[in-house]
Amino acid sequence: MGVCTELWLVRHGETEWSAEGKHTSRTDILLTELGRERAVVLGRFLAGVNFCAVLRSPMERARETCEIAGFGDVAQVDDGLREWDYGVYEGRTTAEIQTEIPGWSVWKDPIVGGETLEQVGARADGVIMRALEAVEGAELNADRVLLFGHAHILRILAARWIGLQPVGGSLLTLGTGSVSVLGWERETRVVARWNRGFEGRA
Repeated sequence: MGVCTELWLVRHGETEWSAEGKHTSRTDILLTELGRERAVVLGRFLAGVNFCAVLRSPMERARETCEIAGFGDVAQVDDGLREWDYGVYEGRTTAEIQTEIPGWSVWKDPIVGGETLEQVGARADGVIMRALEAVEGAELNADRVLLFGHAHILRILAARWIGLQPVGGSLLTLGTGSVSVLGWERETRVVARWNRGFEGRA
């Protein structure tokens, strides 16, 4: 594996819950019409880029985005790309939760009945490891791995890539249907591009 390896991160397209700002993890919800349209645009943007592997979350919104973008036939399901399990906060917005717990943040408060930030960070580390292993074992002349996932897991994965603790993901925002690239500057891991949106949307 050389230092030219890149991880291309795609957050799934819009869903009704993502549009409303609801925490969405284990609830399997499909894309909106706009989400499907964005996935088509993603496919055009990614066409012609060589990837040695494609990994995706097992959730329907990630599967749908991946398939519409044209990678359904080659994608492998990676359970590590599941979204953070929000426990009792599933389906609720931050504003709603803060009416009961003033100042609540997914990044600093206990996630009752769900995963800790550290557990999600460990999952992200596993995805990075498997992505790098895919590059090492690839027969294609490509050092890029394409990942279809969700906002928080991809933000945490990016933080771990550049050597930050999982909470470093709080410094990175990520829109639906966006593309980001993690890569290298000489021997240092970097965020090469972040939250690339299309058609004027995040």
